Amino acid sequence: MNRFRVWPAIVVLALGLGAGCSTNPKVTLPPAAGAPHFPDYVFPVVPAKLAPPGIDALHELGWQWLQAGDPKAAERNFTAALRQAPGFYPSEAGLGYAALARKDYKEAATHFERALTANPAYAPALAGRGEALLTLGQREQALSSFESAVAADPQLSSIRSRIEVLRFRGLQDDVDAARKAAEAGRLEEARVMYERTLAASPDSPFLYRELAIVERREGNLAGALEHAQKAATLNPTESRNFMAIGEIYEAQSEYVKAADAYATAAALEPSDATDAKIEDLRAKAAFATMPAEYKSIESSPTVTRAQLAALIGVRLDDLLKRAPRSNSVVITDTRGSWAAPWILSVARSGLMEVYPNHTFQPNATVRRGDLAQSASNALTMIAAGNPRLAATLRNARGKFPDVPPGHLSYQAASFAVESGVMSTTADGTFQLSRPVTGQEAVAAVGKLIELSGHQAR
Repeated sequence: MNRFRVWPAIVVLALGLGAGCSTNPKVTLPPAAGAPHFPDYVFPVVPAKLAPPGIDALHELGWQWLQAGDPKAAERNFTAALRQAPGFYPSEAGLGYAALARKDYKEAATHFERALTANPAYAPALAGRGEALLTLGQREQALSSFESAVAADPQLSSIRSRIEVLRFRGLQDDVDAARKAAEAGRLEEARVMYERTLAASPDSPFLYRELAIVERREGNLAGALEHAQKAATLNPTESRNFMAIGEIYEAQSEYVKAADAYATAAALEPSDATDAKIEDLRAKAAFATMPAEYKSIESSPTVTRAQLAALIGVRLDDLLKRAPRSNSVVITDTRGSWAAPWILSVARSGLMEVYPNHTFQPNATVRRGDLAQSASNALTMIAAGNPRLAATLRNARGKFPDVPPGHLSYQAASFAVESGVMSTTADGTFQLSRPVTGQEAVAAVGKLIELSGHQAR
């Protein structure tokens, strides 16, 4: 509901209107848009067909001046709009917000009352009147005005939060004490206080959420989940309720449910941090369903060809989908293998070879030369759409004491090292026959993911 923007077409119309009407002051533009000075003020939206476009333009300009930090300039534009259209109550509400900005709360309340005389269900004026009354010390009347604003416009989630606070101000001492107890680690004391407060006010979503947070810290995940879900039911537009649910599911290792809860929170309040958490949880959920042979890759002292095929098949899935595929591959020894689907995928894409006798040898140990060849195949695919990598590969001339330029594996080793997918040993040798560790395989595939420009799975 809050706005602070420049609409050039409207501003031009306002300028034209100001030039053509003797009742208007000279129209001037606010400075370039920056951070709004009053982001919590609710923009007095103009109902359809309430006034001609020129009046609407003056009203918009007044709001821009207000958010630029100049209430007086805002008042001039709102007043100009009202002179031309005396019944234009959005600008009457605008004058109320300008008076709020000047800290003249009695005048603000008067303007809001005038707007509400014209339209008793006008949410921006109801919200503004609540602010004015609250500052004047009329808490109950302010609460009533805020409640009417939310009833008129349920999207006013920030006003809903203000209502919660006002409803429980009489219980604020207990809430503050509960929070302090929680911060100090006195979780049982905090829980008892929250439960007592909820007994007096059983429909408070934020109290259910805070109780859930304390219970999660206590280890009572079942109770925490029940109360967090209650908070979300009472207020489904508050992202923090779903964040609390996600945290509880995450603590229970229910990664899919946690990711779904965080996704709901992100839809209500977008956040890069929340998006990253969702990606991580989706990956954990996928990993949890994988065979034990796959889960053990990173900690394994050696890696089998089946494990490497699965690692490539899972984490480089995007690259495999883009690669030309051969349907004529025949493999005779992978039936019943836990990695059979991934073996077939990497074999058809050409990232890993099938031997001339049509065997894949899934249980064979992967050597550094094998990994280099698979990496070289993947790099060649990636380079097709990456000119910089293609140039790196063209100029790859590795110097390995144990792999001369004439060796069959020389080019693969050069590609792998020059691209950063693999590295030489401390003495500069490549050691083609040395077994690959799980960490080496994971690191190599991770670098290929980075070069391919796709997210890891």
